[in-house]
Amino acid sequence: MIEFFVGLFVIVLIGVIALLGAFLFPLLLLMGFFLRFFVGILLCLVMIWLVGKATLIAIEHFRKPKN
Repeated sequence: MIEFFVGLFVIVLIGVIALLGAFLFPLLLLMGFFLRFFVGILLCLVMIWLVGKATLIAIEHFRKPKN
């Protein structure tokens, strides 16, 4: 009799996990979209910072008096 309840428990647990995954799928899609969006914005900000940093380094390099 215990095998019946263990089998039933496993089948119900698999069903619950499958339903939970189906319900969370749209949330995961939204999270993936926003994560890609924020990573893109972060990369743009880093690139702007790097261009500014390289420009300041170049200005300092050319401004030094050559002895």
